[in-house]
Amino acid sequence: MHSLNRRGFLGTAAGLSAALLAGCGTGPAPGTAATGGPRKGGRLRAAFAGGGAQETLDPHLSNLFVEASRSKALFDKLADYGPDLSVLPRLAESWEPSADLTRWRVTLREATFHDGRPVRADDVLYSYARIADPARAFRAKTTLAVIDLAASRAVGERAVEFALRRPFAEFPNILAAFGVFVVPEGVEDFTRPVGSGPFRFGSFEPGRSLLLRRNADYWEGAPHLDELQYLIANEEPARVNALLGGQADYAHDITATTARTYRGNDRLAVTRLTNSGMQAFAMKLDRPPFDDRNLREAMFLLADREQLVETVLAGAGQVGNDLFGRGYQYYAEEIPQRAHDLEKAKWLVDKAGARGLKVRLDTSAAAGGFVESASVFADQMRQAGFDVEVAMGDKDTYWKDVLDRGSLCCFRSGAMPIESHFAQRLLTPSTTNITKWRRPEFDALYAKAVSLADERARRDVYAEMQRMQHAEGGYLVWGFADWLVATRPGVGGVVDAPANTLDWARFDKVWLA
Repeated sequence: MHSLNRRGFLGTAAGLSAALLAGCGTGPAPGTAATGGPRKGGRLRAAFAGGGAQETLDPHLSNLFVEASRSKALFDKLADYGPDLSVLPRLAESWEPSADLTRWRVTLREATFHDGRPVRADDVLYSYARIADPARAFRAKTTLAVIDLAASRAVGERAVEFALRRPFAEFPNILAAFGVFVVPEGVEDFTRPVGSGPFRFGSFEPGRSLLLRRNADYWEGAPHLDELQYLIANEEPARVNALLGGQADYAHDITATTARTYRGNDRLAVTRLTNSGMQAFAMKLDRPPFDDRNLREAMFLLADREQLVETVLAGAGQVGNDLFGRGYQYYAEEIPQRAHDLEKAKWLVDKAGARGLKVRLDTSAAAGGFVESASVFADQMRQAGFDVEVAMGDKDTYWKDVLDRGSLCCFRSGAMPIESHFAQRLLTPSTTNITKWRRPEFDALYAKAVSLADERARRDVYAEMQRMQHAEGGYLVWGFADWLVATRPGVGGVVDAPANTLDWARFDKVWLA
C-alpha cells in the first residue's frame, strides 16, 4: 500500500489558510479538554495532505489517505478491518460459505442511501462489477478477480450469492478490501455523491476543502458532529501550524520529531496509531548477491533494529522480526526475535567470500524515512564488510523502478491482512513480488491454507509459511512505524488503530468538547 502514503503535491500553507478562513466552523474552545462522554454538535476541521485540483470523490478511485477517509465518511463497505486486521461486518450483516468454499451468501443489514433508497443486493453487484470492469483501472480490480461476477446473483433485495472461481476461505478479506465501497446502482457521477455513510455531501473544492454534514439516519447511529470539513495542507508544518493557530482541529500524519517537540504541551495532543507501517529492506533472491542464503542471513544479523527504530522513527515504532504483520491476525508470534549479531554476520560474509563486495542500496524520497534508513543501514552493512553505495532514485518512479531492477532497496507497507501480503507479494505469479521469492512449495501452502474452512488449521499453515519466510526470505523487516496524528484540546474519540482499518480517521465517532 505504499502509494497510499505519498504526499499530495499542490497544496500550500497559504492555500490551507485561505480554505480555513473561508469556511470557519464551530470548533473546541482553546484550552478545553475532551473530558467525559461524547458530545453532540460542532464542525471538526481535519487537515490532510491531498492530491491537488484533480481530486475526485469517486470512492473506487481512492488512493491517498485523505481520499480513503473521505470515502469511509460518505460510503460503506460490506466489511472492514479491525485493529488486528481481522474482518468485521459493516453493510454485510453476515456471510456464509458453501461446504466447498466456492459460493458465499452475504446478507445485507437494513441501511439506506442518503437519498432514502435502501441499500440492495443489486447495488452491491453493480459496485463490484464497476470495480472489476476490465476497461477500467480501479485499484481493487485484482482483489475481486477471484469472484465470478457473471455467475453471482442477487437473492431478493438483501442477499447476494457470490460465485468464486476457486475455493477461498478468506473471502471476507475481499469484502473489507481497500476501495471496495458500495455505491447506488447505475451511478457514475460523483460530483455530488450519494452514499450510505455517516456523513452527507455538502460542498467540494478539489484540492482545497470538502464539507460534509451529519447523516441522522445512519444505520449505526448518527455521528456526534454536525459537520466534518476536510482541508488540504500538503506540508506537515502547515498542518501543525493550522492546528496551533486554531484553524484546524485534527492534523493527519505528523512526524515523530514534531510529536517530541510538543510533548507535554497543552496546545495539542498526539495519538499514536501503532503498527501502521512496516519498514523494511527488500533483497532480490533471483540474482547476486542475495541469491546466496548465507549473505541473506548475514544481512538479517548485521541489522541493528533498535538503532534504526530510534534513529529513523525517533522511537515512534517497534522492532521487526523479518515478517510482515506484527500484531495482526495469524502473525507467528512464536518465531523467536532475531538479535543483532555483528560477529556472526562478519563470519557469514567471509564464508561467502563477500568481504569488500560492492552492493548498491536503492532509496529515494518516495516515502518518509527512506533516505535516513538507507544511510543508517549502509553504515551497519559496512561494519560487516560490505562496500555499500546508496543510490538516490526518482521519488515519482521509485516503486516502478525498484520492482524489477537492482538487488537491494528500501521498502514499506501499510496495513493489510497477512493473507493479502502473501497473495500480492510472495506467490510466484504475484505482480508486486519485489523480492522475487518463488517457491512452488510456498505457493502450494498458500493454496492449501485458503482452501481450509477450519480457522485453526489455516493458522497452522500460515505459521509454516512465515517460518519459511523468516528463514529464507528477502524481506528484512526492521521495524513497524507508529502513524501519528495530532488534535487540538477538546477533541475526543480519536483512537489508536492502524492506518486503513475501520477505526482509523473515523470521524463519526469523534466529538468536540
